[in-house]
Amino acid sequence: MEIAVVGGGLMGHGIALVLALGGHGVRITDTRPETLSAIPGLMESALATLMEADAAPAGWDAGRLSGAVRITSDLAATVADADLVVEAITENPDAKRALFAELDRLCAPGTVIASNTSYLDPFPLIPEARQARALVMHWYTPPYIVDLVDVVPGPGTDPAVVEAMRALVAGLGQKPIVLARFVPGYVANRIQSAISAEVFRLLDEGVATPREIDDAVIHGLSLRLPVLGHLAKADFTGLELTQRALANATYAPPPARTKSGTLDALCAEGRTGVMAGRGYFDWGGRDPAELFRERDRKLLALKRAMAGIGRMEGT
Repeated sequence: MEIAVVGGGLMGHGIALVLALGGHGVRITDTRPETLSAIPGLMESALATLMEADAAPAGWDAGRLSGAVRITSDLAATVADADLVVEAITENPDAKRALFAELDRLCAPGTVIASNTSYLDPFPLIPEARQARALVMHWYTPPYIVDLVDVVPGPGTDPAVVEAMRALVAGLGQKPIVLARFVPGYVANRIQSAISAEVFRLLDEGVATPREIDDAVIHGLSLRLPVLGHLAKADFTGLELTQRALANATYAPPPARTKSGTLDALCAEGRTGVMAGRGYFDWGGRDPAELFRERDRKLLALKRAMAGIGRMEGT
């Protein structure tokens, strides 16, 4: 399949890598010259990490990758004759609406248009004539390690298109979940948002430090999740106990938050995360690329271990 990726930033270059390693012809574009120039190095670094962990398909190296992914500044050349266009630009409705209008003009009638949007409903922004062959295909970062992909139809999406894209994702060795309809954040991000609301409250009220909160997540919550998920864990706990826990709750979970005092203070100080060298934690002046590689190596090691351990399966 010939696939075009529009938007080469944090997600776009990773999606392009996944698609190329899956055997598809890939073209990628971006409106920013600095992003275009960074794409080869970002993809080669990610591929090198996969190769170190023996997690890349056999026969791949930087030379083959450069031949498999065509990088261009020309949108028309990128999407010409593409079977699938993956939109991975900024979460800005005006920018997306303008791009979808251009894609409607440039793409063949049979081209599938897939948006990688996280929270923004793309379907009102897509021309009516494209609705039957438009859907969401939402990857998670880094997409070449995290297997989950949300496949989400719009109100007018042809079910055959949904099934074809689900099969494409499964053929990449990833895990597609097909939602009945669009909801902002899908499943994983909505659960993560609920966790974030509680975490921000604990921080803002001074109940625990960032280190203590992350320790609670790593050593308590997350240890069981890869094996059991959440609802299977409830089965093992016992649903009657789960029922009583709900009935006996002595506090209300926090509503969705639009602000956090601790977060705003960090951003005001320029402590915006790994790219700035500091966020909730001080990353010791290390090169962000080195930190991303270390993150990826650890995720790959965990993924390998989980493949051997497996999960508890119910029906």
